[in-house]
Amino acid sequence: MEWWQLLLVALVGAAAGLINTVVGSGTLITFPTLLALGMPPVLANVSNCIGLAPGSFAGALAGRQELVGQRARVLRYGSASLLGAVVGALLLLRLPSAAFDAIVPVLIGIGLVLVVVGPALSRRVAARRERLGQTADGRGPLWLWPVVVVTGAYGGYFGAA
Repeated sequence: MEWWQLLLVALVGAAAGLINTVVGSGTLITFPTLLALGMPPVLANVSNCIGLAPGSFAGALAGRQELVGQRARVLRYGSASLLGAVVGALLLLRLPSAAFDAIVPVLIGIGLVLVVVGPALSRRVAARRERLGQTADGRGPLWLWPVVVVTGAYGGYFGAA
């Protein structure tokens, strides 16, 4: 890589870290940058995941107070997310890179849509829970566990999600 490309990656990485701190989804700028600099898509995806892993770990540590009293929920949905992530990562490693190359635009589109509709969807779910008098006790609807598995698989396959 040329010096200016390394500088660009560093600047975009810093911007992604800031974006991840505020709203998440900083990988939606780092991944395309790596692609634009000529990195193969699967390598860009894996590099992106490794590069942002320390920030994710730090964020989890910083937010651990928010999880006090949520053990049942963490175990229930954490296991679903882990299972999905392992399946997604195995798919990434086993399927030909041409499959990943073909689906990347769709995955980026899904990620963008989720960034846009996510906050409104979260507000609606919280309002509905409040209206029905439900508490956040870790017991969700039966359909939620498999949805979290699919979400985990999406993240495990497309770490730039």
